[in-house]
Amino acid sequence: MAPKTKADSCISPSAAKLRLLKKLRCTLKFEKQAWTGGARLVAGVDEVGRGSLFGPVVAAAVILDPAYRIRGLRDSKLLPPERREILAERIRRHAVAWAIAAVDAARIDQINIYQASRVAMWQAVIELQPAADCLLVDAMRLDCDLPQQAIIHGDALSASIAAASILAKVERDRMLCEWDAVFPVYGLASNKGYSTPHHLAALREHGPSPLHRQSFAPVWNAPQEVLAFMLEEKTEEVLQEMADEAAAIG
Repeated sequence: MAPKTKADSCISPSAAKLRLLKKLRCTLKFEKQAWTGGARLVAGVDEVGRGSLFGPVVAAAVILDPAYRIRGLRDSKLLPPERREILAERIRRHAVAWAIAAVDAARIDQINIYQASRVAMWQAVIELQPAADCLLVDAMRLDCDLPQQAIIHGDALSASIAAASILAKVERDRMLCEWDAVFPVYGLASNKGYSTPHHLAALREHGPSPLHRQSFAPVWNAPQEVLAFMLEEKTEEVLQEMADEAAAIG
C-alpha cells in the first residue's frame, strides 16, 4: 500500500468518498447473480437528496433490459448534468420498467430522513410495471417480502442502482430548478438545497422557506421569519401548482 501524502490527509471526507467512488467499476455483476438465482425482473433502487436542507427526497427504481446494454451508467454524482440527462432519456426509453417517487419536507420532518428515504424507495418499487421480483438497493433494506440485497456504494457498483440514481437525480434537480424561481434568495438551482456557504448565509439573513426541512439543524437554527414574497398571491398560485405536480409524482 502506498504511503499517504500530505495532500491525502488534507482532503475532506466528501472528496475522499468521491475519489473512492471513481475507482469502483459499475457492472451487471449483482444483476447476473440474481438472474442466475432465478430472478427475472431485477430492480435497482436508489434515492437522492438525503443531505439536502430543502425539499423532497426523491427515489427511483429501474428494471434494466438484460438484452440491451446502456453504456456509461455510473453513480449520478460522478456524471456532469448534461451526461445525466442523456443517460436518463436512454434509461426511460430502454428499461423494462422505471418509476420515480418523492417524500416531501413535511413528511421528512415527521418521520426522519432515513425513514423517508425508505418510504420513497418502496413507493417507487411498487409503482413498477411490470413488478420487480428482486431488489438491489443502495446501502439499505426495505420493509418488504421481496428478495433483496443491500449494496454499499451500490450506485457505483450496480448498473441497475446507477440507473435509478440517475433518474432520481435528474428529477430532483428539475424540481429544485423550478423552486428556485419561487425562492430565488437561496440559490437552489445551483446548490440543490445543500449546505453551501451561500445557502447557509441566505438562511441566516432571510430565514427558511416553508419547504425547508425544519428538523435539520442549519434550518431550525436560522431565524424563523417568513419572507414577504412568500405571501404574494402569485407565489401562492405557483406553490399550489408545484405541490400538485409533486403529488402526481409521489
